[in-house]
Amino acid sequence: MELKVKIDGVDQKAEAQLMKGTLWVHANGRTFTIDTASGRKSRKKAGGGGSSDTISAPMPGKVTKILLTPGSAVKVGQPVLVMEAMKMEYTLKSEIEGTIDSISCAVGDQVVLGKALVKSKPSAEK
Repeated sequence: MELKVKIDGVDQKAEAQLMKGTLWVHANGRTFTIDTASGRKSRKKAGGGGSSDTISAPMPGKVTKILLTPGSAVKVGQPVLVMEAMKMEYTLKSEIEGTIDSISCAVGDQVVLGKALVKSKPSAEK
């Protein structure tokens, strides 16, 4: 289902899905989970909003598009790959400016939660 949420004071569209007692919410390249039994919240990083040089799968799913290749320049917030999970499409974005170093998945791959998908080299500091 599509939701409207406020993140850092800005209205964003988000996708949400309840699966096996966990509410998954994906917005602007970030994935949040809430255990519906305990009400415990967590954030699964998946591109955008941080400074990690690795983009990891925010949940189990299937890689449907790879938008860049190793050696490509990448900017903060730039889409790098798309995956499908829980009947929804998720665009995973770069958290850093730099160069794509390696891609450890292919279109059609089924990936598990937390699998490192893309590794980037940060730009040299000026």
